[in-house]
Amino acid sequence: MEAGLVAIGAGIALGLAALGTGIAQGNIGAAVVGVVAEDKKFMGRGIFFFALPETILIFGLALAFLLYFKI
Repeated sequence: MEAGLVAIGAGIALGLAALGTGIAQGNIGAAVVGVVAEDKKFMGRGIFFFALPETILIFGLALAFLLYFKI
């Protein structure tokens, strides 16, 4: 029973992190396209801010591994 609850917790951690990342990247992506259409020199900064929410997903994946393997 305990192993099943740990697996559910790991899945919830990863799923919610992915959901939050997707929502954030959708909003940031729309803003970046608008800014780059205005001025091309903001392309690098836009790519940085578009990739920034991925760190949340990486933290969620790390937490899922920690929960699943009981480290």
